[in-house]
Amino acid sequence: MANYTCGKCGMSVNMTCATCGVALINDTITTDTGAVVQVSKCPEDGCGMIKSPLCCGMDMGCEL
Repeated sequence: MANYTCGKCGMSVNMTCATCGVALINDTITTDTGAVVQVSKCPEDGCGMIKSPLCCGMDMGCEL
């Protein structure tokens, strides 16, 4: 399971998919403009993905 940690305050979270209960995994996507965005996605087909969490106004980092 991916653990996301705030680089400013140190708060950490881990997430599961509310649809199927499987742990979300860390990944990235590249937008049409070429920006790389960190996402959390369900490894099961069809559940989807979300932008990774924010804390203290910035993206929380994930180390695998």
